[in-house]
Amino acid sequence: MTDTEKLKLLEALLFSSPGLASPESLAQAMGISKKECSQLLETLKTRLEEGHGIRLQTVQNQYQLVTAAEYATVIENFLGLEVTTRLSQAALEALAIVAYKQPTTRPEIDSIRGVNSDGVVRNLLTRGLIQELGRSDAIGRPILYGVTPEFLQHFGLESLEQLPELNLDEILQAKSESGIDEPELLKD
Repeated sequence: MTDTEKLKLLEALLFSSPGLASPESLAQAMGISKKECSQLLETLKTRLEEGHGIRLQTVQNQYQLVTAAEYATVIENFLGLEVTTRLSQAALEALAIVAYKQPTTRPEIDSIRGVNSDGVVRNLLTRGLIQELGRSDAIGRPILYGVTPEFLQHFGLESLEQLPELNLDEILQAKSESGIDEPELLKD
């Protein structure tokens, strides 16, 4: 089988996959080594970024074909998804807190947001964007939360290291200009 045929087969496997696929499972299906499969995945990723409407997304060393982010709005409208796929401002706030502070508890999320986050946390759990990681040793043993691979996939991230850095000076400046007290997150 030529490299071109292997790339076509790899693309077909990724297209037919219902979710993320590991290089090991793809290599096994193709009858090639994991190393060769990884090289083919990188080649495919580069080719798709050059003038195609789909991309090869990597999430924790697993791969999936996704639509190019720049077409998200048109695709959402075409599929009638604009109402169901949007996250509320409250959900985005809570999700950001969990992503940057994980593992974290709901009381910590409440403290940072300044409001009760029960419903928001339930919604994020239901959507599979956060998960329970265990229990804290704090009084009452609150549940610890962290983000899921679905969170990374939803936001097109391979890992949490790709999250933008928080500039605490800018946050404090914005808060002081708006008259809001120092956030609980920064009082540690």
